[in-house]
Amino acid sequence: MAIKKEFQAESKRLLDMMINSIYTQKEIFLRELISNSSDAIDKIYYRALTDDTLVFNKEDYFIKLTIDKENRTLTLTDTGIGMTQEELENNLGVIAKSGSLAFKKENEAKDGHNIIGQFGVGFYSAFMVADKLTVTSKTLGSDEAWRWESEGADGYTITPAEKDSVGTEIVLTIKANTEEDSYDEFLEEYRLRSIIKKYSDFIRYPIKMDVTNHRPKEGTENEFEDYKEEQTVNSMVPIWRKNKSELTEEDYTNFYMEKRYGFDKPLKHLHISADGAVVYNAILFIPENTPFDYYTKEYEKGLELYSNGVLIMDKCGDLLPDYFGFVKGMVDSEDLSLNISREMLQHDRQLSLIAKNIKNKIKGQLQSLLKDERENYEKFYQAFGRQLKYGVYSDYGANKDTLQDLLLFTSSKENKLVSLDEYVSRMPEDQKYIYYAAGESISRIEKLPQIEGVLEKGYEVLYFTDDIDEFAIKMITNYKEKEFKSISSGDLGIEDSAEKEENEAQDNDNKALFEAMQEQLAGKVKAVKASKRLRSHPVCLSTEGELTIEMEKVLKAMPNSGDVQADKVLEINVNHDVFKSLKDAFAQDKEKLSLYTSLLYHQALLIEGLPIQDPVEFTNDICKVMV
Repeated sequence: MAIKKEFQAESKRLLDMMINSIYTQKEIFLRELISNSSDAIDKIYYRALTDDTLVFNKEDYFIKLTIDKENRTLTLTDTGIGMTQEELENNLGVIAKSGSLAFKKENEAKDGHNIIGQFGVGFYSAFMVADKLTVTSKTLGSDEAWRWESEGADGYTITPAEKDSVGTEIVLTIKANTEEDSYDEFLEEYRLRSIIKKYSDFIRYPIKMDVTNHRPKEGTENEFEDYKEEQTVNSMVPIWRKNKSELTEEDYTNFYMEKRYGFDKPLKHLHISADGAVVYNAILFIPENTPFDYYTKEYEKGLELYSNGVLIMDKCGDLLPDYFGFVKGMVDSEDLSLNISREMLQHDRQLSLIAKNIKNKIKGQLQSLLKDERENYEKFYQAFGRQLKYGVYSDYGANKDTLQDLLLFTSSKENKLVSLDEYVSRMPEDQKYIYYAAGESISRIEKLPQIEGVLEKGYEVLYFTDDIDEFAIKMITNYKEKEFKSISSGDLGIEDSAEKEENEAQDNDNKALFEAMQEQLAGKVKAVKASKRLRSHPVCLSTEGELTIEMEKVLKAMPNSGDVQADKVLEINVNHDVFKSLKDAFAQDKEKLSLYTSLLYHQALLIEGLPIQDPVEFTNDICKVMV
């Protein structure tokens, strides 16, 4: 006798919302049904733990998918515990009531078996692809079988049925294609296999399908025929649950390639098995190469997130800070608070603990790489060093303590990458600052006039060639109590008392000359003065304040930057022959002084790579000198 029932009004609304809103991808239905089937088999396992008459042999249990294209049906069969008439009505007749959740609360996980289900809506995701669902189930220890049938929000019927074996069979009558959606894909072997591989590859029981293969036709040479063969399409045992001692580098590399984390080989992997405040497993990879879209808006950071071996999210960005966004891999945890669709996480303490732990593990791995595998670390740094610098700069320097020891810069001393710790550890006792020079390239920096005085003192200079470098260093401000100082800064702190007195005397002696030049360059430079840093070059620009010339160039290249200007100072080498010409012109020919001042200022701009406002005027000035 058929029992006809309607869903409650609340259930009708929830069903409609779930089908149209909760799940973002239709393919999710298969993950949900397979997870339910896995839970049903687990329940037999749990019962066997306390029932001596019941023996659980894992090899006897499986999940089977069967395709019938002619009748447009997809059948999922499991050998799980099955459901009684009452359980069919309670678990499938009341949306958002989960039999798995109730069972989970009553039983602790043992031997790695943990019930997946937390909500009772996953089953109904099948209505995204099916017009009709037919569930036939026979529970363990019963001779009766029952059939639950529904075409959606109108309600369901429960009738007695015939079923030979214990377990549940779900028949989905797949929807007809529409202009917007093609439902035929859910009747294709390759599509179903790809969905299983993506979401349910690590379900611990075999997921079987009749797979089409090809073989030579008997009695022929070049003719082939198709035949069906039952195959297990999931791998069952995830690599992260195996003992590390069982795994080789090749195993990790193969996993990296299989999961399509990248087309390169991973530079380093990190296998984490945490069993503390939060329990989780993770395999993380540091790639060798930068993804082609890494520094674009299209790039999406994040780790694959599993709950008990079932993929919940393709990319969980909350597990990685932005500055470690290059890390690939996965996390599997039993302690996550999932939302109703299992597609996203609720932001809770467990997730925060996992993310914090992962951040520390990644930093530790990079520090180890820097210390013990310098060549590999430098290879990594060439690919992702810029991202670490952005991490230092972002959030107002909140992450500088985490990242500053991982930074490398090319050094004037060895012309190779050095860390800040290596720089500071070999500083002479009399050196007050960590000196750096910024420019478009190392070759350009090495030719800067400003660098001469610092190098002459025997001090090492760090070369900044990335546009983010100076901005990041400004956030660090100092390292091991040593401040950073640009070679273009007004006061380098390199002259002794005698040199200081001599420079002051030069400024006083030539005060009138410098004031005349400054008057001509009003609005372009803040001052003109004798240089403390120049040796062989006649002129250069220095800056006062926090904004340097290189920072000005970076900011001006940004849209809507406005009139960003560093406070520039024109420095003159009073020991150069050009200065003698300046003094003579000041004493005898003010027009020539104006010409020389203009030439020296434009020369200084060119050295810094700054644009000349009037190139025609500049070329005319050169011609005047030549005739």
